[in-house]
Amino acid sequence: MTKDNHVLGKFDLTGIPPAPRGVPQIEVTFEIDVNGILKVTAEDKGTGNKNNIVINSNTNRLSPEDIDRMIKDSEKFADEDKKVKERVDAKNELESYAYSLKTQLSDKEKLGGKLSSDDKEKIEKAVEEQIKWLESNPAAEVDELKEHKKELEEIVTPIMTKLYGQAGAGGAGGAGDAPPPPPHGHDDDSL
Repeated sequence: MTKDNHVLGKFDLTGIPPAPRGVPQIEVTFEIDVNGILKVTAEDKGTGNKNNIVINSNTNRLSPEDIDRMIKDSEKFADEDKKVKERVDAKNELESYAYSLKTQLSDKEKLGGKLSSDDKEKIEKAVEEQIKWLESNPAAEVDELKEHKKELEEIVTPIMTKLYGQAGAGGAGGAGDAPPPPPHGHDDDSL
């Protein structure tokens, strides 16, 4: 986990304009030369803003003893780290799903313009509830996080199934039309 990282140096990448979550694309490059000199470069792909830092082989480096100790500690705490990773992954899944829905609903050219006002409002309300729940429960456990994602999916899935059904029935059935998702636990191969 990042709390266990050993800081070698810091720099800021500035001038990134405000954008919705997940939109900015930052490319980070790490280069180590034969002398052990580390160069880290970060570039915002949208603006071209770039910054870097060079860490010479002596700066804040760990001794061989420190490295051995850290390896032993990582082996000792592997199970705990796995649990933390599972919790972080579950939180990120719920958070990403909720914010992705929020972004799609605000796009009137795409999903936001295709839903009825009742369905859109129903999803927006559910998304806001989950975002507020996440903010007020930062230490939520994996089971809780998965349950909240499931609750959100149970609201969204029937609406999306209905949307795809309408698109298939109302359109000419072009190659770009996506079929409705299969009901949970069923697919054509299991008949």
